[in-house]
Amino acid sequence: MPETKAQPRLWTSQGFREDDWGHAESAEALDNGNGRVILPLRTFLDLDPQARESARARLGVLLQPGDPLEAIAGLLNQLSLVALAFPAFSDGRSFSKAQLLRSRHGFQGVVRATGQVLVDQLPHMLRVGFDEFEVSHPTLLARLEAGQTGGLPIHYQPAAKQVGKGGNYAWRRVAASR
Repeated sequence: MPETKAQPRLWTSQGFREDDWGHAESAEALDNGNGRVILPLRTFLDLDPQARESARARLGVLLQPGDPLEAIAGLLNQLSLVALAFPAFSDGRSFSKAQLLRSRHGFQGVVRATGQVLVDQLPHMLRVGFDEFEVSHPTLLARLEAGQTGGLPIHYQPAAKQVGKGGNYAWRRVAASR
């Protein structure tokens, strides 16, 4: 019997919620009044600048690991959401993009993870600046339903989510309070 892929569920640090964003391949989705739309990078860049500006509150972009973050760096004020794809668990380039969106570019909108979001990666994704997760992996779904996000309580490196200093060592960090 063929394996069916589970429909992704949207999870935030406040728990599961309804997803009011939809993925679309063309800009026609904006014209059809389909609510909030996540477009691929090329489609987003091909939009008329006035259309991007007028649709800002309902416009998101999806970056694949190989897409350059610099392509949208000057347009972040025209976006409410940046979705970063994880097509394979072994491809971590989107971790770097999330960190750079927050630290270098000061992006205040929503950063979403899509694709292969796995249980071991979730705590790290939270630390580098992800807000939302499209979760379809059965193990992660079960853990999140049980309220388990995992992770280690002490961190040694700074991240997009600021944490206080721990102990007597200036370089040791402790987990941020949520």
